[in-house]
Amino acid sequence: MHGHHGHAHDHHDHAHHHPAPTDKRYTVAITLNLGFVAIEGAAGFMANSTALLSDATHNLSDVLGLALAGGAAWLAKQQAGSQRTYGFSKATVLAALANALVLVVACGGLLWEASTRLFAPEPTQPLSIMMVAALGVIINGATALLFLAGRKEDVNVRGAYLHMLADAGVSAAVIVAGGLIFLTGQNWIDPAISIAVVLLILWGTWGLLRESLDLTLDAAPAHIDVAKVRDYLAAQPGVIAVHDLHVWAMGATKPALTAHLVRPEGSDDDFLAKVAEGITHKFGISHVTLQIERTQRDDCEHC
Repeated sequence: MHGHHGHAHDHHDHAHHHPAPTDKRYTVAITLNLGFVAIEGAAGFMANSTALLSDATHNLSDVLGLALAGGAAWLAKQQAGSQRTYGFSKATVLAALANALVLVVACGGLLWEASTRLFAPEPTQPLSIMMVAALGVIINGATALLFLAGRKEDVNVRGAYLHMLADAGVSAAVIVAGGLIFLTGQNWIDPAISIAVVLLILWGTWGLLRESLDLTLDAAPAHIDVAKVRDYLAAQPGVIAVHDLHVWAMGATKPALTAHLVRPEGSDDDFLAKVAEGITHKFGISHVTLQIERTQRDDCEHC
């Protein structure tokens, strides 16, 4: 039996990696938005506005995402220990799961409060709502401009740019809500806008929750088709069966693969290197471990 580790092929996996947010723009974005979340949250309580509170939660979701990703990316770089042989790569997955769960709980509370107020509207301070939301448009707009450069080349930068742009749009909607309350005196508009914002957050969070839960349970990453990986391995010269194929994520951006290949003529380093190289290039899996067997086992159910 022969084993092969694909460590030498790590450099092929860049398309699937998200660089750690060490960029100073992320630090500026987190600081600015965290400050605004504090102001908007306090103003939401003072103005008795669920729309401001849900917008603050929306902004907090992005701050949490950036901060958790940064912390987890730092943890993932720490050296593996004698017991934690995979290191801390999984911290990125746990951070994403924690982020999603915190948001779902926060949204549940806001949805309950806004729904109650929809049927029993309470007076708010529309001018305060409009002023704070206007500040939100300025801060989120300025933050989006920070990520204007490089958004076409880097998926992370593009994600940050679009998030901040969306936040500016939500703050603009809150300004409109404040204006309508001021003009019409209809206080139900505030919880109605709040519910719309919360549903928007939940829509964005659902995908994150599902993906991070899957990765926590060692499911194959969503972008990897395991059936195609199996077919690719089975199609290699001399391979008559593939079994014990496992694809999972050691971290949010670090997929790994192990498999047993039945190949009667045996193997050599060149064959193993070529197969591992092909897996890395075709599927973006950099951590590849293959075991060659000359004879097929009797208990092989999945061959």
